[in-house]
Amino acid sequence: MTMQDKQEQHQKRMARKKAVIDAAIAQADQDKGLLLILTGNGKGKSSSAFGMVARTLGYGHKVGVAQFLKSRRDTGEEKFLGNQAGVQWQVLGDGFTWDTQDKAADIASAQRGWQVAQAMLRDATLHLVVLDELTYLLNYGYLDAEQVCADLAARPPMQHVVITGRAAPDCLIQMADTVSDIQDIKHAFRAGVRAQPGIDL
Repeated sequence: MTMQDKQEQHQKRMARKKAVIDAAIAQADQDKGLLLILTGNGKGKSSSAFGMVARTLGYGHKVGVAQFLKSRRDTGEEKFLGNQAGVQWQVLGDGFTWDTQDKAADIASAQRGWQVAQAMLRDATLHLVVLDELTYLLNYGYLDAEQVCADLAARPPMQHVVITGRAAPDCLIQMADTVSDIQDIKHAFRAGVRAQPGIDL
């Protein structure tokens, strides 16, 4: 087969592919506020959510970020994104459960945090709301899943929500528009490498 034959074959294959993709794009004619779930044991769930925060800000929209469980206020994402105009950044946790070791206090913290999140979910000026590490609070039973799902369903029609955390419960997966299961294949921490600024925190 000559180079010209290969090029013609490639063009025909790409033309068929383009027709399929163009048809799928033409059929996607709806606009709505999306619910996205980033779950799984792999690294990058929160990082992906914060990438969407940057995208949203790039369009001049407002964002709300509610970080559950985490108590650190010195992460790179908060240092940068939390100081941007149009961002409401709330760190709502007292630390990971293995640090706090106080279930009653963790439940109270989760419920106070959800009240903050509820206000964000009622705020039509927020184009995007990130509920970081929310899945744990549902799996631990610290928040009522029915209430959380009802609040998500009642949010403004064009508000997008991203939920992160391992083991997303079925109730969230069922109502979500997009679910990504991020897998863990290899992690530097297991080789003794500490969390690196700008990469892990």
